[in-house]
Amino acid sequence: MTSTLDALILANKARLSALEGRLGYRFIDLRLLQRALAHSSFAFEQGKTAEHNEVLEFLGDAVLGLLVGHLLIERYPELREGELTRLRAAVVNEKHLAHLARQIELGEYLCLGKGEEASGGRAKPSILASAFEAVFGAVFEDGGFASARALAMALLTPDFDEHRQRFLTDDSKSLLQESLREKYHEEPVYRLEKEDGPAHHKHYTVSVLLRGEVLGVGEAGSKKEAEKKAAAESLAWLRQSAG
Repeated sequence: MTSTLDALILANKARLSALEGRLGYRFIDLRLLQRALAHSSFAFEQGKTAEHNEVLEFLGDAVLGLLVGHLLIERYPELREGELTRLRAAVVNEKHLAHLARQIELGEYLCLGKGEEASGGRAKPSILASAFEAVFGAVFEDGGFASARALAMALLTPDFDEHRQRFLTDDSKSLLQESLREKYHEEPVYRLEKEDGPAHHKHYTVSVLLRGEVLGVGEAGSKKEAEKKAAAESLAWLRQSAG
């Protein structure tokens, strides 16, 4: 008896081939790819409750965590464990994985139940991110670690620098505080150097000091953002001086 997955493969060979082209990977077992695209709502409607992507999603989540951690260490050997942990979390969170899924138009290839289809499931971040993880699980099952790593290199590493810069800016104050406590047993001091402009369009200049010495300076339209930029500049100086 032909399974739902086998029937889908026969009906969708051209579409599956197109997705393989987007991934840059050809499956030995197309059932794995087709399963990765089958949402539970579709499987339940078909009466094939085991033929959906949740187990592959579970596997892909673990595979992505390992791969991204490994690739981040290779790219940024100077980062500490806490920084790597937070950066990895930013790379593999639902929002970013959904963004990556949209880049390869993964939503077009999903098999959804009628209710999920009607409610716009192809565009839901949770469904897209889960399917993206499931695809990684499928690639790992089909081609092993090397194939999954090659896919991660192609799809995830191009955004690493952008995420790192955003992460360093957004979390720069806490990272600087941790660094100075660890190295000097002291806290950073933020000093407002200048406040210019009318009330509706202020411009702030803030410096970070350690033992009276300026480590970095930041400018922005809010005091908070100026402090973040000053902290980020201070972190860059600390890394350079240590290195």
